Amino acid sequence: MKVYKLHIIKIKLFNLWLLLSFFGFGSIAAYSQTTPKVTSSIDSTTIKIGEQIQYKIQVETDTSALVMFPEGQTFAPLEVVETSPVDSVIIADKLNLVKKYALTKFDSGTYNIPIQTVLVNKKPYLLDSIKVNVASVVVDTTKQKMYDIKPLVEVDKNYSGWWKYIFYAFIGLAIIGGLLYWFVFREKPLTQEEKEALLPPYDRAMLELKKLDESKFLIQSEYKEYYTQLTNIVRSYLEEDVHITALESTTDELINKIELLKDAGSLDIDNETIIQFKKVLETADLVKFARSTPESSVIEGDRKVIENIVIKTKEALPEPTEEELLQNEEYLEELANKKRKRKIVITTITSLLIIGITISAFGWYYGFGYVKDTIIGHPTKELVEGDWINSEYGYPPISIETPKVLKRVNLELPAEANNMISTNQVFNYGSIIDNFYIMVSSTTYKKGVDFDIQKAIDATIKSMEKQGAKNIILKDEEITTPTNKKGLKVYGSMQVDNGNNEDTHNAKYILLNFSEGGGFQQVMMVYREGDNYANEIVERITNSIDFKTGS
Repeated sequence: MKVYKLHIIKIKLFNLWLLLSFFGFGSIAAYSQTTPKVTSSIDSTTIKIGEQIQYKIQVETDTSALVMFPEGQTFAPLEVVETSPVDSVIIADKLNLVKKYALTKFDSGTYNIPIQTVLVNKKPYLLDSIKVNVASVVVDTTKQKMYDIKPLVEVDKNYSGWWKYIFYAFIGLAIIGGLLYWFVFREKPLTQEEKEALLPPYDRAMLELKKLDESKFLIQSEYKEYYTQLTNIVRSYLEEDVHITALESTTDELINKIELLKDAGSLDIDNETIIQFKKVLETADLVKFARSTPESSVIEGDRKVIENIVIKTKEALPEPTEEELLQNEEYLEELANKKRKRKIVITTITSLLIIGITISAFGWYYGFGYVKDTIIGHPTKELVEGDWINSEYGYPPISIETPKVLKRVNLELPAEANNMISTNQVFNYGSIIDNFYIMVSSTTYKKGVDFDIQKAIDATIKSMEKQGAKNIILKDEEITTPTNKKGLKVYGSMQVDNGNNEDTHNAKYILLNFSEGGGFQQVMMVYREGDNYANEIVERITNSIDFKTGS
């Protein structure tokens, strides 16, 4: 008995040892399966602005593990330029995973790559932060010249290729014109329904009865639909030709209206026809509302009665009077006028839309002011775009290009001026109250006269005041023309009297003064303030000025 108990104890101890061994080895195996190795590295810790560094994450784990790498902009403040696909290699039952990130930064300074998180079987593994130094690019100013920032330059719009826009506009107008013709002005062929609608009421009723005979209502035992159409045909005919409200009337009301017309002599129809018509209407009411099913012979008889009623009613109607025919013609003419007016309205609205869209498109591209001046017209715009003339004026001659030919003007000089001036020739176009005025003068002085350019300018200013200029503001500067001629430019603003003291406009003026070829030449231009076209004229005239040396 004791030996038996001892044997049982040994067996229990052995089982306990096996259980402990199983859990021990199991924990070791489990530990080996859940210990992945996660590391990170970069190829450089110092880069220049815009250069890239390679950030690499390496994971070593079991082949069955689920690994998730960082995604998105988790490397801020550095920017992710590119991410490579995961590279995987199996070595000795271990899975090695490698993922690379291309990082960069466009501002100099020291930055930290944030702590990155890698998930292995949903368990997070944190990677250390790495410091990166981004250096600025050093410029050697001894070898690379430094230049000042250039000022803003106003560039004129390029109007080349304008013909393309005209061509596109022409194509668009042609398409719109074709659509208008096709949908508005073209006489469209009538459809079968429209042709039938234009038939006289009697002919249309007979045609609809024929179509009813060809329908499948009776074959499909659709008696309600058959009688509904049958009675609607005769009711519609009575409304159009007899002019009574038949479609909305009950059977008794409709029969009463027909009998009243008969008694009044407006409808010459016999009593037997009215009685037959009433029976058909009553049969139709039973079929439509009481779901009655008539026999084939009754249906056939009712069909003949309806056709007979239409025929007899047509025969019973009196011939239309001349007044009624005239009213009908007037009605048709009124319809034609309405149709014509509708076409005119559609055409007008479409044309206005086309014009509006075209003006808006050109205004958006060229500017609304330019488009307005092109359509309505502008005096100085016409001068800019006209044919210019290059000519020589006076002695010593001054060569200049102008939008119009300058005409010689005879000026009376003061007595003191006659004692100093040998020759004085003046040419001009317009006057200072016009949109644009130009005056060219060439003067020579007598021997021994001490020429003072300032006195000459003052004399011109006094002449402007006599012509209606006031509140003149003076500015001056030395200039050199594109033809390398040096002179004195006097310019500014003023008010010009338009003819009475109460009506004035603001103007700009420019005096170009030169002393060339033994003489004094002066170019004066006056134009209204805010006129951009006049500015173009002034620039072109100024750039064209040249002189011929006098003998």
